[in-house]
Amino acid sequence: MTGYFVTGATGLIGRQFTPLLLARAEVDRVFLLVREKSRERLADLVNGWPHPEKVTLVDGDIGREDLGIAEDVRAQLRGRVDGLVHLAALYDLTADDATSVKANVDGTRHVLDLAADIGAGCLHHVSSVAVAGDHEGVFTEDMFDTGQRLPTPYHRTKFEAERLVRQQSEVPWRVYRPAVVVGHSQTGEMDKIDGPYYLFPAISRLAALPNVPLAGPDLGDTNVVPVDYVARALLELVVKPGLDGRAFHLVSPEPQSVIRVYNAFARAAGAPTINVELDRRLSRGLLKLARLTEHVPGVTITRDAFLERLGIPAVLLDTLSFPSVFASAATRKELAASGVDVPRIEDYAPALWRYWREHLDPFRARKHGPRGELDGRRVIITGASSGIGRATALKVAAEGGVPLLVARREPELAEVRDEIVAAGGYASIYPADLTDEEAVRKIVDQMLAEHGRIDMLVNNAGRSIRRSIKLSYDRFHDYERAMAINYFGAVRLILAVLPHMAERKFGHVVNVSSIGVQGIAPRFSAYVASKAALDYFSKIAATETHGDGITFTTIHMPLVRTPMIRPTKIYDAFPTKSPDQAAGMVVRALKNRPKHLGTPEGYLIQAAYTLLPGLVDAIAYEGYRVFPDSTAAGGSGELRIGKGERHLSRAANALVKLTRGFHW
Repeated sequence: MTGYFVTGATGLIGRQFTPLLLARAEVDRVFLLVREKSRERLADLVNGWPHPEKVTLVDGDIGREDLGIAEDVRAQLRGRVDGLVHLAALYDLTADDATSVKANVDGTRHVLDLAADIGAGCLHHVSSVAVAGDHEGVFTEDMFDTGQRLPTPYHRTKFEAERLVRQQSEVPWRVYRPAVVVGHSQTGEMDKIDGPYYLFPAISRLAALPNVPLAGPDLGDTNVVPVDYVARALLELVVKPGLDGRAFHLVSPEPQSVIRVYNAFARAAGAPTINVELDRRLSRGLLKLARLTEHVPGVTITRDAFLERLGIPAVLLDTLSFPSVFASAATRKELAASGVDVPRIEDYAPALWRYWREHLDPFRARKHGPRGELDGRRVIITGASSGIGRATALKVAAEGGVPLLVARREPELAEVRDEIVAAGGYASIYPADLTDEEAVRKIVDQMLAEHGRIDMLVNNAGRSIRRSIKLSYDRFHDYERAMAINYFGAVRLILAVLPHMAERKFGHVVNVSSIGVQGIAPRFSAYVASKAALDYFSKIAATETHGDGITFTTIHMPLVRTPMIRPTKIYDAFPTKSPDQAAGMVVRALKNRPKHLGTPEGYLIQAAYTLLPGLVDAIAYEGYRVFPDSTAAGGSGELRIGKGERHLSRAANALVKLTRGFHW
């Protein structure tokens, strides 16, 4: 009977290899190294594997001396480990030197020390074909240091880790070099974006194009193998006697051209395939020309920005193909009796694509349901108890979205929810005061717990104050109140949802601003200033979150007949939009996600102020003069204003028509 110690059992290869090891009849005990934070996860995995009774979890960490294993535990391991299988490593081409060294080099050094301390029968070290670096031509299983250049920290640290095993191991060793490892050939299961998966978002976008014949350059060869092949081959070689001191290439026996790999996944995605491959000499010339353009100012920045938008690290361009051809005749000879062989990539590409699309696509959150852009979207709507917010909630629900209704008054929110449910929709209510930071945090946590995601946010809640500055000399609290809800409340909620949206690579924020920001609105120095602050916050946030797929729309809303404007009796005579019309603008912003949405009058006012600011000041002053402070604001309200245009002066009536929808 034999025993094994395994590091990295929760990793991609480890999750496939360890159950196979446990299923072997001659294996009676398996020790699995586990970090404290991963113990529960690994325990759950073990319960689903064959013979969990054979497993002993050993607390530790490859980043610590002796793997952080207590002395009494090491004493129990001595003489009981026939093979130490070192799978734990950092497989990430984008990682920096320090991170890669800690995981791959220091980790391997600590494993070597443990192997010597417990007297392991053999150290089985999982390396990588990356150790070949830029070696051109055939790279055999008995080759190692040929003077090759190692282009990335991953290449360098995998090379150094294997060198340590070869030169410093005090116990017998074997080395295994997998090629580019992708998901399971049957289930498609994969744990992260790596290797060819970086190209999947681009392939997914190409699926929208007609499938016409394409020509492409010869980009060289790569070597891709599914994880289940690697796990099965590794097991056979680990348990087979007489192989110490050798390295084994777990690779496809024949190199796969980059074009072939692309075509396999393009067919699975329904994207155009490359039918004509350009001559290698011509292809090299084109690639050389492309590299020369990198020295043109702005080209590299533009290229990297484009790649980042697709989720492709720039380093992939230099590591997409292998200059080496990896010989594997000796490995295949040792595996011949087991029947373990590498499947064709064309046969398992569909399984990999399906799994990626459902579980790993970084942009999958952007996909909507069959009924349209809002189908299934979870949309926070503030100020949802009445007016624009209520009308927006009803429209979002009618489009298949799920409004998450926020306002201070729970009974009114419940009425809106019940109306949505009665119409066959879905909605949830979250009573909260947006000026209370703790309340905002709690409702966002509750939303995520109940719905699992937040797709969109409509900042509609607001406070309007119409009062001239000369009536505000001793009312500084007017400005504080306006900022508290219109600016700080909205920003507080945006900041609460941004981390979640960034993680999902999708999110859209709609801010209901004011037409007053586009011009000069007398008596709205508190209200318009708070809206302008939010406008500019959102402009800056949009630049910083651009790469996360988060977008912002600012709606410069004209005057809307809601309870907010009721105290200003002068507005009884003004033409306004209805809440339903205003909600239509919000829904357009949610569906189309423009940078800005407004009215023709608002754009005209904005252009006029840009070109003729002095004239606009003069016109605005006339508005200030003919439309007095309301009685509610502390003014005399001396101008007699009732319902209908006949009660306005001729000048006032002309100004209202000229600036339709503007706040006077």
